[in-house]
Amino acid sequence: MSDQEERPENGLRKELPAELPPRAPAPRPASEPAPAQPVPQQAAQPQLTGRQRLIDGLWPPRLTRAQLIVALLLFGLGFGLAVQVASNSDGDSALRGARQEDLVRILDELDDRTQRLEDEKQGLEKQRQELQSSSDQAAEARRQTAEKERQLGILAGTVGATGPGITMTVQDTKGAVESDMLLDAIQELRAAGAEAIEVNGVRVVANTYFSDTDGSVAVDGNKINAPYRFQVIGKPQDLEPALNIPGGVVQSLEKEQATVSVERSDKIVVDALRQAKLPDYARSSSR
Repeated sequence: MSDQEERPENGLRKELPAELPPRAPAPRPASEPAPAQPVPQQAAQPQLTGRQRLIDGLWPPRLTRAQLIVALLLFGLGFGLAVQVASNSDGDSALRGARQEDLVRILDELDDRTQRLEDEKQGLEKQRQELQSSSDQAAEARRQTAEKERQLGILAGTVGATGPGITMTVQDTKGAVESDMLLDAIQELRAAGAEAIEVNGVRVVANTYFSDTDGSVAVDGNKINAPYRFQVIGKPQDLEPALNIPGGVVQSLEKEQATVSVERSDKIVVDALRQAKLPDYARSSSR
């Protein structure tokens, strides 16, 4: 009984195959490439943030010569634009802070200047028509020449003049008024239509200059002292507002602690004369 029980077990063991030894790898053909060897992994690099990558890209700066020149040109252009904007803002500050009445007065003054130029244009056209239509053109030409000579004499200061205008007096007790301030007043009066000007007995003409001399002011080399008295012939309704505009002559002088008074008059006499000087080189082209 025991022999029969052991027999099936021995039979089962005989049916199981014996353990096989490990098979050797087959030889690889010469034409087949060798399999890639695994690359040993290196140590993991630390991950950089976006800000760190941006800093690494910008610093240290890597500028070429062309980029440096362009940067300098752009800087100079920006600086110039900033200075220009600042100067324009300073020049317009007086008008921005002006009252509505002052702005209306400035516009009226500009309209008056335009009207004066239009009147002068019409007068010249009328003279041309008279010359063309006059039966005695020679006599008409002589009359117009004499009239033009009188007008030029007033402008050149060789003849006296009288007419409506203003008298401006500048009291300078502090001695702070300088020649450039008086020259600004002359320029403003000329722009407003002044036809004849006299300052402390000195006739002002086209080539008149102002200078500072030993703490005082000289006009064409003639020393004058305060108070400075301007005799001006022109339309009073144009001359006085031109001096009193915001940021104009009167306000500029008052900032220097000077006292300015302007009076209108129907008759202003400008009798200071200048000696006519013949030109050294210029000659009439009609000869």
